[in-house]
Amino acid sequence: MKSGKSILNKSSIYDSTNRRFVERPSGSRRPGAKDAARRVRELSEKIREHDHKYYTLSTPTISDFEYDALMRELTELEARYPELKLPDSPTQRVGGQPTKEFPAVTHSVPMLSLANTYSEEELVDFDRRVGSLLRNEPYRYVAELKIDGVAINLKYENGMLIQGATRGDGAQGDEITNNLRTIRSIPLRCASAPGGLLDFEVRGEIFIQKKDFQKMNEERELAGEKLFVNARNSTSGTLKLQNPKIVASRRLNMFSYFLRSDNVELKSHYENLRLLRKMGFVVNEHIRLCNTIRDVKTYCDEWEERREDLSYDIDGVVVKVDSLRQQETLGAVAKSPRWAIAYKFPAQKVETKLRGITLQVGRVGTITPVAELEPVFVGGTTVSRATLHNEDYISELDLRVGDTVVVEKGGDVIPKVSAVNLAKREKGSKPFVMPKQCPECDSKIFRPEGEAAYYCENSECPAQVRGRIEHFAHRGAMDIEGLGEAAIDLLVKENLIHNIADIYSLKKSQIVPLERMGEKSAQNLIDALELSKKQPFHKVLFGLGIRYVGSGVAKLLADSFGSIEKLSNATQAELEGVEGIGPRIAESVVRFFNERHTRELVRRLQQSGVTLKSEKKKSSAQPYSGKSFVLTGGLESMTRDEAKEKIESLGGTVTSSVSAKTDFVVVGSDAGSKLDKAVELGVKTLDENAFRTMIGED
Repeated sequence: MKSGKSILNKSSIYDSTNRRFVERPSGSRRPGAKDAARRVRELSEKIREHDHKYYTLSTPTISDFEYDALMRELTELEARYPELKLPDSPTQRVGGQPTKEFPAVTHSVPMLSLANTYSEEELVDFDRRVGSLLRNEPYRYVAELKIDGVAINLKYENGMLIQGATRGDGAQGDEITNNLRTIRSIPLRCASAPGGLLDFEVRGEIFIQKKDFQKMNEERELAGEKLFVNARNSTSGTLKLQNPKIVASRRLNMFSYFLRSDNVELKSHYENLRLLRKMGFVVNEHIRLCNTIRDVKTYCDEWEERREDLSYDIDGVVVKVDSLRQQETLGAVAKSPRWAIAYKFPAQKVETKLRGITLQVGRVGTITPVAELEPVFVGGTTVSRATLHNEDYISELDLRVGDTVVVEKGGDVIPKVSAVNLAKREKGSKPFVMPKQCPECDSKIFRPEGEAAYYCENSECPAQVRGRIEHFAHRGAMDIEGLGEAAIDLLVKENLIHNIADIYSLKKSQIVPLERMGEKSAQNLIDALELSKKQPFHKVLFGLGIRYVGSGVAKLLADSFGSIEKLSNATQAELEGVEGIGPRIAESVVRFFNERHTRELVRRLQQSGVTLKSEKKKSSAQPYSGKSFVLTGGLESMTRDEAKEKIESLGGTVTSSVSAKTDFVVVGSDAGSKLDKAVELGVKTLDENAFRTMIGED
């Protein structure tokens, strides 16, 4: 059944005999409160029944038009009698008011992450461990497809959905109840639960069908919006939206895979899945009860072959011990259960044609070869381009234009060309030869001794200019809203900017006439440019795009030298004297500031009023001096850069990897392997609320 805006007006009623809407006859009786209450109940039950047939059983019995008629009548009655609108009404799926923030929810039972296995040998090892811990007691497995989606937890009281939350760090997630209410495969009320099973929890995987993902991207392309990378990322991003009405339009689905209750004894995972189906939840139809690990492997092999036949993405198989009592006996280690494991499929490989090899120029002049491919669907996305890294990589594979090549992609990994099918090579094909000129400006390109990459020697190359300005304007640096890739391309094309300093010379009168601009857009950009001048010195330094100087190194240099003047005059030895600055970085910084155009650039930025010196640090407590932090996952209340700045202002340091020397790991949503490493090493973890309290933000 389709969703969307109704073309009906409030004075129309549905003529069920002729199956069409007609104008309400003048003087016709509108239902009284008693009649309305009865009709609301009838309509709600009918709509729930048809939702169940459509979303759970996949056997719709009425047309979209007839379904819309029922929903339209119910909406009109609830609008006239607001007291009849209940929390589980089908009309509540359209989305409530936007949410300003998602409160944290502590899971009553942790949502553990599964250990991964990639081979039959590892599956056999898992089975051996299970048998040993169960002391050779008979056991069996349930094999399920591993849906490539987002895990959530649903809480029901008296059969009514009262709360929905993300997995988060496993112990705590974000409450996104309003967003989850919009998903029609999630029952708002379970009327068919067996006796006593009124309060319970259900877990499932939220996903989007391949065809719906493709349609959504087609709609975004037509609207000129950025396309989603893959179905899983679009699902995750959708669930984090703060407007349920947008979520409702995104065609999300859920497969349920877990049921627990404190007031009813449940014994078998397989039987629980069958029970969930009876209760109105959608359970994947391909679950299988397996008596041996060999049966499990047969199931894995079968679905590795058939995965492309499915209408949704999978990336493996989940294997679970069936008996809940045995699951409890087996227990868990760190953040993974001993009674379950995920068998991950190897990276997907497909063949396609190499149409051509083009060159891409980066902001520091790096020339990167790119494979232009016959579009092919692999790993959940359509791939038409893939990096070829450098000339050596092309030579090692002996890639030639016209070749049939192997493209592979596992999970969210960037697609790559991994091999050539020599049996399909065309006669007369020629090896790739690196051009001598830059594809953007025709300047000479060169390859420094000891490096794999080529570089364009012209620092004023348009591609480099665009890249440098994009880097300077992006959020981690100057954070100039409105100065994105399209705007920069336009300004460079119109010869209005040639370097970073030029953006501060822009006038509103120059911007207004440009395509897709206007009075308001032009003024917003001028205001954003003015605001960016207040960004701290270390962000300006990072934005300059000095080779090897990332945001962390920029902060070190800004703190150590205090101003652009002192830094630009520093010797290599002085730079290497700063802890964390090695010879390669020092040499790059000296070379950058020795160039004539850099000196001119700095002079113009200074004239524009951009901050080029650090503020004097106020004497304040440094409670976390000497303490090291690692950030993992997304934070809701601040960006990673903002969290890092706060930690450093309190004396702490932020590193990229977890070790035994790490003091704290700050855990956001969708945390990855760093969290597992912290648990393994016994490093203290902080959720976002604990972290905010610790740094004095609450």
